[in-house]
Amino acid sequence: MAKSVNGRVRFECRACGFHSGKWMGFCPQCREKGALQEFRGAKQSPASSKAVSLAAAGSHPVERRPVGIGEIDRVLGGGLVSGAAILVGGEPGVGKSTLLLQAAALLAGPGRVTLVASAEESIGQIAMRARRLGVDLDKVLVTATNDVDEVIRLAEELQPAALVVDSIQTFATGEVEGSPGMVAQVRECGARLVALAKRSSIPVFIVGHVTKEGSIAGPKLLEHMVDVVLYLEGDPDWGLRLLRNLKNRFGAVHQVGFFEMQEAGLAELLDPGSVLNGGWRGDVPGTVLFPSMEGRRPLLLEVQALVAPTSLPQPRRSVKGLEAARVHQIIAVLERHAGVSFAGQDVFVSVVGGFRVREPGADLAVALALASSRIGAAATGVAAWGEVGLTGEVRAVGQGDHRREEVKRMGVEAIVAPDDGAVDRIDDALLAAGLSPPTPLATRRVVRADF
Repeated sequence: MAKSVNGRVRFECRACGFHSGKWMGFCPQCREKGALQEFRGAKQSPASSKAVSLAAAGSHPVERRPVGIGEIDRVLGGGLVSGAAILVGGEPGVGKSTLLLQAAALLAGPGRVTLVASAEESIGQIAMRARRLGVDLDKVLVTATNDVDEVIRLAEELQPAALVVDSIQTFATGEVEGSPGMVAQVRECGARLVALAKRSSIPVFIVGHVTKEGSIAGPKLLEHMVDVVLYLEGDPDWGLRLLRNLKNRFGAVHQVGFFEMQEAGLAELLDPGSVLNGGWRGDVPGTVLFPSMEGRRPLLLEVQALVAPTSLPQPRRSVKGLEAARVHQIIAVLERHAGVSFAGQDVFVSVVGGFRVREPGADLAVALALASSRIGAAATGVAAWGEVGLTGEVRAVGQGDHRREEVKRMGVEAIVAPDDGAVDRIDDALLAAGLSPPTPLATRRVVRADF
């Protein structure tokens, strides 16, 4: 194929964004057949620039504007920074649009409005939600278009207090080939919105869809371009929501905010532990409390396990809210080092409330819940934390003091944790929780025999 005289020819995968200097019948990165498309771009002369010392740049403090919702301000590090580009992801129906509509209404100050651009809903649908939420309808302007250039033109003309784009996967620009949602369109639309935020000092909220694996759809470059990445999670059928901070150029990361879905939208939840464990019954087999550290805030979660006999040749292993591979590892450790057999048993493990626990400190709580259900005895009123190793040892995890304080604040006195060194193995942990394995414990030491 002949190359352009005043430009360059490149080929890009419409599925994953891979770049190539020549055409191929398939993408070597994602193996998609016929996915490479031709793009021609004009050569650009390098722009002149100069280097400035950090001392000459000055030390101006970052000015923040409170959103008006305390849990959002906490996650953002104290408020909204002018010109910040914020990417908000989450499962469908979790409440992203609702939360941002509430924030948009509160950000509109005297003489200023906010702009909401949606390509997924009509203006009438957004107005119906706004009336249900009780927001100020006069302070929020809405446009229903999927042309990102038109949204940018309106934002530059109106100079709103904030811009909400819902969602980036539904917008496109006529200067890039492909339909909305393709990698090239998502990358270009994201870059233009970030550039708008920087040159006009308008905070831009960008809503992003998620894949079935739970990550934000589109090129990973989108997360690199923005200043803040927020993720709203929680079971759509459960009232609680968790707003997690995955990236923040203006403050600390891994901050979290808690909300409860109500008829009038998402309400701040200052004490989520009491709501999560209001109906907890600690006297039934298969349930143990785990004080999870969500950022710097402890959250007392209930880990449930159900072990039931099955006639299937391949027993089922169902895990929700935890890493399945980690649960399978804990099952193997219980069988090998604690004498608890799961042969011929279906195993179901879940974290109540739809939350996802990623830290290894939940290992011991999962192990006790599994053993409790398998033995048929309750670990009465027990809270536990600790990392379980493959050799059966139980190791301490960070912020044990904060976990212990939260457990005691919720009125739970029975604690099984390796903080003080009393519990250092999985079989000791079972005994400390009042669980006696139905079979003799596995031998701790293997005596070498010479044959």
